[in-house]
Order: sequence, then structure tokens, then C-alpha cells
Amino acid sequence: MRAAWLDCFAGISGNMLLGAVLDAGVDPRWLKAQVKSVVPEFRLIIKDDTRARLGGKHVRVAYKREGQPARRLGHIIKMIQSSKLSARVRENSIKVFTRLAAAEARVHRIAPDEVHFHEVGAVDAIVDVVGCVAGLERLAIETIACSPLPVNYGEVQCAHGTLPLPAPAVMELLKGVPVRGVAVETEMVTPTGAALAVTLSSSFGPMPAMIIEKIGSGLGDREIPGRPNIMRLVVGRTAGEGGPVFQIEAAIDDMPAERFEFLMDKLHEAGAIEVLFIPAQMKKNRPGTLVRALAAAPSREAVIAALFNHSTTLGVRLHEVTRQVLPRRSVVAKTPFGAIAAKLATRPDGATRVHPEYDQVKKAARKAGVTLETVEKAVMDALPGRRTGKR
Repeated sequence: MRAAWLDCFAGISGNMLLGAVLDAGVDPRWLKAQVKSVVPEFRLIIKDDTRARLGGKHVRVAYKREGQPARRLGHIIKMIQSSKLSARVRENSIKVFTRLAAAEARVHRIAPDEVHFHEVGAVDAIVDVVGCVAGLERLAIETIACSPLPVNYGEVQCAHGTLPLPAPAVMELLKGVPVRGVAVETEMVTPTGAALAVTLSSSFGPMPAMIIEKIGSGLGDREIPGRPNIMRLVVGRTAGEGGPVFQIEAAIDDMPAERFEFLMDKLHEAGAIEVLFIPAQMKKNRPGTLVRALAAAPSREAVIAALFNHSTTLGVRLHEVTRQVLPRRSVVAKTPFGAIAAKLATRPDGATRVHPEYDQVKKAARKAGVTLETVEKAVMDALPGRRTGKR
């Protein structure tokens, strides 16, 4: 599984994470095109720079500030929904802004729809959020972990005047999230950065076991005395994927059949590695369905919660199992039908199996008016070094 760890040594902001995503190899031209489908008029100024002699990318968003409206959550959601972004990027971008609006609403004691986003709803924040979410998908990252976030003290100037640090909205966002105190009198975690970290991360703590493939470094706007103002995006694949996982089960006989599709989506969103629906014969000879999900330890509670929240079950069974998997890596194939993600799995005999991402294959086939097999063959032909393309 492709994984990432956010090393928030000096905190996190939207532009720091965006700089790290770009430094990890996302094409700036591609990223700009994605974001411009939401907000067309802006410039992304990307500079290779250093903080305390450590290098990385610093990103600044430039745009015409005159005439920018005060945006509410509903307006931002409509902008994202009407864009050309992928469904997953639209969904996760909306989740980030919804969580941010909920925090601001709690701080100001108003409804989320009444929040005027001021600087967090300005063009630069929209670019940061959408750009980060799109860039992480481009890197084919399936799960994100984050280091404990640094909590400092001091004050910050914003649209509401002078506020204490961490900003009230940041403190609200950090509820239930591991933090660590640092003796720094400057803003280290911004509302946009906090919303991205807590919304996209499935766990907080030390770097999980992984095989590191690339590291992207994003730079903050200011120098911090005694430490580099830098965050790192560590990208790799999880090590020892064949180890222990949890098998979570529930038998259901009183839920409409059409709701199982939604349940499967929610279980996968919660971090389930695998979801199966197995026909079962229940008590009194009623037909039912055995829902079985596999989840790694960090996602176990989220998967259980999804099963309770989105099905009619009153209880679940779980036990630890061991699985073995083939080594695999994620790639992007450049085909006549566009860029399509795929997984390469290596068999014990050394041969490689290619697994194109079905949703992307289906979309490309529909757009071009060709068969699924035609697009799949183009993916396999575009991957050099393939020893066998049979799935």
C-alpha cells in the first residue's frame, strides 16, 4: 500500500504541505490545471529555497485581491463540485473545508453555513486545500499518518484582530489529536494546515513502518529561531504488508439490498483493506449477508464505526488474522487515453502482474468510445520492463 507520513517538525500550513507535495515530484503544470478548474485566476509562485540551510520548495499564491467575495461554505462546496477534479479529490477537499467551517462555527458560536471564511476562504486557501488533496492523489497515496502537531504560544493578527496562539479554530481542530508543546512564539499550525492534517490523516504518531521512496520538503513563510521552518512529506510503501490485520464481521438480514453499495464505500473510506459481502442463511431460515472487512490496526476502530453507522447491525465480531501479499508498487502509465494509475505486483517466480485502476480505465474507455480491454492493453504496453501483463 502506498503510504505517506507528514513530519510536522515545525508545524504545518497549507502552503507548506503544498510545497512538500510539489517537492515530492508532482508536476506543477498538472497541479495548476487541476486547481484552475475551481479558481481560474491565480498564479502559483514556486521557489527552491532554504530554511536554516535545509532546502525545500516555498509556494506562494498570487491573485487579484480586489473584487474577491466573502465566501461561505456552501459557495466553496459549489465551486469544488462544479470543477473537473476527480470524485475523490472533490470529496476530500469538501471534507477539509467542512471541518474547517465547523471549527470556526464552534469558536464564534454560529452555524457552519454562517461562517464567512475571510482569509481561510480566500483564493490562496482554496488553492492550498485543493492542490494538496489533488497532489496527494497524484502520488497514489492510499493512507496518511501524521506526527504529533506542535502547540506553541504567542499571538497572531487576523481578520478578527489579535488572537492567541494556537488560533482558536486550530485548537478546536486539534481536539482528540496528539500534540506536543514547544517554546516558540510564532504561528506554527495554521487553520488550513490543521484542517488538512486532521481530515486526511488516519493516525498520528511516529513514522509507520514503510519502505521510503521519496521525500518532499515544504518551507514555511518565516524563519523560526533555533529550528528550520520546514515540514516533510515522506512517501513510500508499507513494509510487512503480509503481517497481522483484523477481520471484522457482522451478519445482516434486515437492510435493503441497495444500501450495501454505500456501506462498502464507507468501509473503504474508513481504511478497510478488503470488503466482502457473503450470502448467508440466518435464523428462521431468513436470507442474509455476512459483511467481512479487513483492517490494519490504525484503521480498526474507524472501520468498526463505519459498520455501525452505515448498516443495521447491532454487533460485530473481530479477531486478528495473518495475511500474505505479493510485493507491489504504484505507477502511472502514460497512454493515448491519458495518464492511468496501475499497480505492479511481483510474483514469487519474478514475473510482474499489472493491475490497472479500474475506475480510471472505465472513465478513459467511455470518453474514447473504446473497450475496457483496449485501454488495459494500452496501460500494459506503456509500462517498460513488464514481464507479463495478464491479471
